[in-house]
Amino acid sequence: MMKNLKKAIEGRRTYYSISDKSPISNDDLKEIIDFAVLNVPSAFNSQSTRVVLLLNENHKKLWNIVKKILKQRVPADAFPSTEAKIDNAFAAGYGTILFYEDESVVEGLQHAFPSYSDNFPVWSQQTSAMHQFAIWTLLEEAGFGASLQHYNPIIDEEVAKAFNINEKWKLIAQMPFGIPTSEPAPKEFQPLESRVIIHK
Repeated sequence: MMKNLKKAIEGRRTYYSISDKSPISNDDLKEIIDFAVLNVPSAFNSQSTRVVLLLNENHKKLWNIVKKILKQRVPADAFPSTEAKIDNAFAAGYGTILFYEDESVVEGLQHAFPSYSDNFPVWSQQTSAMHQFAIWTLLEEAGFGASLQHYNPIIDEEVAKAFNINEKWKLIAQMPFGIPTSEPAPKEFQPLESRVIIHK
């Protein structure tokens, strides 16, 4: 049953325990991504966000790349726990969504509107964030659990080679997802009085 927007936003949480099962077809999964990319707003209607969906062996390939790179950087005695987290919380999922921003679009806007030049990279990040939130919420509504990871920039080059990514696309975030196998940790909320101000 479709949830209303408030319920979907409320239900969107970070899930670290996920399985490699899907509650929907891959066509429906693509429709979720297509819908968000088509309808989420962007500064100057730049439409700079690019999304790559990795499934099956491509999904596993990504997290093997992450492990290989981290093994070179993480102390040997600490790596087993790092590897376990990747295997159980990310690689164990059904797929991963990679969020990119097309820097050629950002640079084009900087040249076209030089007075806003410094703002376009910031607005590009905001555009990506809106896409991340929209897709994360839609995945939750469909029955998935997901989390948002940021192993960039250390994985950027290897990932770009592995999946033939345009050199002008900048990796922003990785979103592994799957059917939740346990509940997320309780969420603590700071008082709204210190976060929202209303002038009447």
